Amino acid sequence: MGAARGVGILGGIARHDRPRGPIETVPRVRVTEGEGVHGDLRGAIGPGKKGKRQITLIEAESWAAALADLNIDLPWHVRRANLLVSGLRLPREPGAIIAIGETLRIRVNCECDPCSRMDEIAPGLKAALLPDWRGGVCGKVISDGEIAIGDEVRIEQ
Repeated sequence: MGAARGVGILGGIARHDRPRGPIETVPRVRVTEGEGVHGDLRGAIGPGKKGKRQITLIEAESWAAALADLNIDLPWHVRRANLLVSGLRLPREPGAIIAIGETLRIRVNCECDPCSRMDEIAPGLKAALLPDWRGGVCGKVISDGEIAIGDEVRIEQ
């Protein structure tokens, strides 16, 4: 299924500097091919690695649907995704390009499968994030950029 064309909005930016570390939300950040989201532990691509999960994005609407299924309310960043996008369906196919702001480009690599950590946050959250890529997408930065909450998000291909 292809992504709907149009424009969405970057609604949130989050990062964490160590495994199981606290999530920090920021209003703006530099994102690069070499580092991913500045200050996020998953962004740097180690020797011999491909960066399959360098940066993660989730749709605000998918997060809201998962929470509605469980009748709970949680902030989006507990999902541990880097970017929250609203008003735009993210691509469900590898190879698609997501553009944010003027220059940031991200290639979609795969679905961001929810892990058992989600059930530590709220029982049933992992299962609620499984349908239709609700857990988001994993990607690799292919063009650096400075991004800020409120920037436009587009699907380029």
